[in-house]
Amino acid sequence: MRKTILISGMIFLFFAAYAQEEKTDTATAYKKRVLENAEVDFLMSYYNQDGNNAAVSGGIGTEKLNDATPTIVIAVPLNDDDVLTIDGGISAYTSASSSNINPFDGRNPADPFVASSGASRDDVWANFVGSYSHSSDDRNTIWSGKMSASAEFDYYSFGLGGGYTKLFNEKNTEFSLHANVYLDTWDAVYPYELRPFAQGGSGLNDRLFSTYSITGNTDYNPVFSKFDKQGRNSYSLELAFSQILTKRMQGLLVLDVVQQRGLLSTPFQRVYFSDVADSYIENFHLADAIEKMPDTRFKIATGARLNLYVNEHVVVRTFYRYYTDDWGIKSHTASIEIPVKIGFKWTVYPSYRFYFQTASDYFAPYEQHLSTEQYYTSDYDLSGFNANQFGFGITYTDILTEKHLWKFGLKSVDLKFNKYDRNTGLSSFIVSGGVKFILDYKLSVLKWW
Repeated sequence: MRKTILISGMIFLFFAAYAQEEKTDTATAYKKRVLENAEVDFLMSYYNQDGNNAAVSGGIGTEKLNDATPTIVIAVPLNDDDVLTIDGGISAYTSASSSNINPFDGRNPADPFVASSGASRDDVWANFVGSYSHSSDDRNTIWSGKMSASAEFDYYSFGLGGGYTKLFNEKNTEFSLHANVYLDTWDAVYPYELRPFAQGGSGLNDRLFSTYSITGNTDYNPVFSKFDKQGRNSYSLELAFSQILTKRMQGLLVLDVVQQRGLLSTPFQRVYFSDVADSYIENFHLADAIEKMPDTRFKIATGARLNLYVNEHVVVRTFYRYYTDDWGIKSHTASIEIPVKIGFKWTVYPSYRFYFQTASDYFAPYEQHLSTEQYYTSDYDLSGFNANQFGFGITYTDILTEKHLWKFGLKSVDLKFNKYDRNTGLSSFIVSGGVKFILDYKLSVLKWW
């Protein structure tokens, strides 16, 4: 992993250095810069959800979760043709369901519908993305590359990506190709009551079972062994083709292909079998096993977007996507957004999104799996369901950046609200906002290095 990061960093810096050396002859005609000034985005979102189908407790239990995500994005023009973008953020969450990885904290009776105060109750996910793009002199060809890294308490990810965009027909036609590789590693965390059984022999000698009394089936004997491999690699390819169809209409076709290999099961998600007698500590059903899924997954999605310019005040944006994978899931997504311009600087945009999916071949609800099955999960993200999402947003745009904060000129302010509901009972909302500033003077990367 260290060699991969070092080599990738050297490649990234090579391209950035190459971009600095590539200068335009001063005798040539004026060429508009891809990005005139450095831009800074300050973004923030707050997410809240609730439900009663937590995967951590085998398809039952509280799904309460709160998440706050501050992010900053900085785009810097290196020269006329090249832009370096740095994207960094954190996600700080509190999750009632993940707290029940260990529900036996002793403060309250263990219960899948009550949050534990354990260490897994909250965590911080940190993410960093660096990307670089180079545009040709005629602005009809764009090359891009990126590196990313993220981490949380049980998961680490490193990614590399690249893209190519070509514009034809006086920029009325566009073709793009993007590829990404993500190399991820689990630090596997298992349900607390299963850990004594990982060493072989009788886990019932563990302190947990001498501290608490088992009710129901007192001869508790789960199916459990640690995963041999804890890596997950994902490879994705996206092809997109867009066309300006008329003066008022633009269309887009997109194809996404993803191949995943490695540990695709979530180690701390419990499963309960209908043919195994139930064992309990207090009000908590002890796990019969943990989620077990195939170590490969192939996904493919196709989508189409159609945007219609109605008049100078109204635009209609529509999108449809079909998805299928070799785990048995098929889904349909349809959405519409209607930006309405109010005055010179304000835009409001109501939106609606409908989603439907079939269940994975390996999904069954709480206590409906059989111990003879090869693969099993009770994660309701892999169940069959439909969902509705209603949204509303408002944007303020200061085209001339008349308002300032020190050396920053205000470009735009966004605020969005989305309400999401599944027919399984999960309900959530997200409030997100962003402020974009432009620096008053052009930044040269040489001022920094």
